[in-house]
Amino acid sequence: MEAVSPNLYVKDLQETISFYKILGFQVITEVPDDGNPVFALMMNGSVTFMFQTFASIENMLPIVSRQSGGSLLLYIKVKSIRQFYQDIKDKVTILQGMETTFYGATEFSIQDNNNFMLTFAEDE
Repeated sequence: MEAVSPNLYVKDLQETISFYKILGFQVITEVPDDGNPVFALMMNGSVTFMFQTFASIENMLPIVSRQSGGSLLLYIKVKSIRQFYQDIKDKVTILQGMETTFYGATEFSIQDNNNFMLTFAEDE
């Protein structure tokens, strides 16, 4: 195995793209590329997320039925965590402020626009 790229199902893809751009992600691919996509691949450094609308898979994958958010925490390692925190703290919902954990990582957690929890961490 080399990498994992979660495909997160969302209600509003444009809103999700806008939110993740705040975090420094860039759109790599949109499908279709006609200005009304149902799928987007976004990257920031070596972190890749895929986002797809629920509507695009309607009745095809019944297991995908989450309404909003999920029992999922996406743990993202970053560099310069203190600067990153300063850059985004007033633009996002902070769930847990900056702290040093018992295992030595500096972390903070936010809520994205789809109610997913993202934890950013750095081993300082």
